Amino acid sequence: MKQCKQKGFTLVEIAIVLVIVGLLLAAVLKGQEMITQGKIKGVINDFNGVLTAYNGYQDRYKAIPGDDSGAVARWSSMGLATSVANGNGVVEGAYTDTNSSAPTTTTTETALFWADLRAAGFYTGTAFGAGSIAAPINSVGGVMGVQSSVLGLNGLAICSTAVPYKIALAADTQLDDGSAKTGTVRGYAYTTAALPALTSAVPATDYTDGSSYVLCRSAT
Repeated sequence: MKQCKQKGFTLVEIAIVLVIVGLLLAAVLKGQEMITQGKIKGVINDFNGVLTAYNGYQDRYKAIPGDDSGAVARWSSMGLATSVANGNGVVEGAYTDTNSSAPTTTTTETALFWADLRAAGFYTGTAFGAGSIAAPINSVGGVMGVQSSVLGLNGLAICSTAVPYKIALAADTQLDDGSAKTGTVRGYAYTTAALPALTSAVPATDYTDGSSYVLCRSAT
């Protein structure tokens, strides 16, 4: 009776398979790295876009968006009939004060910050009217906000939420000193669905793998 011999893979064939697997793995890792780098760049651009709009507004109107007491008269035809802006040089309120209702209602200066920038044409996003004081979405699916004296920063700070650990650390490193607790960029880790309340007395927290951060950058 004739026996059937089973032929196995040769070393050359195994080597070719390993090379192909290695190339595929390298391509996947490279793709993931490109996605991460894109998110880092996006978070940085979020900050730069708001900062540019903020500085442009001050240069043109000699006032701070949100705190601009002349905004009501300037854009009366656009529905901004009521404002709490007092012109004292401080944008008052919390970074979470981004009421999505029409800007004809009394709200906080940190929410009016976005209405003023949009009315002046310095910031794109929700059209002026209903929702004009809603928080803009950032590059990682969180929201943007502004607040004075937050995480030990002096003056107004621009804050971005839901920033993953690796993205937050890299953005801080490129913009500042890579430390969540010092410099002009600071971070606060949180795990709850609700955004944390932050003040100048709330200390920043170190960057830790697995955490999401509110990342705040000084605007002054």
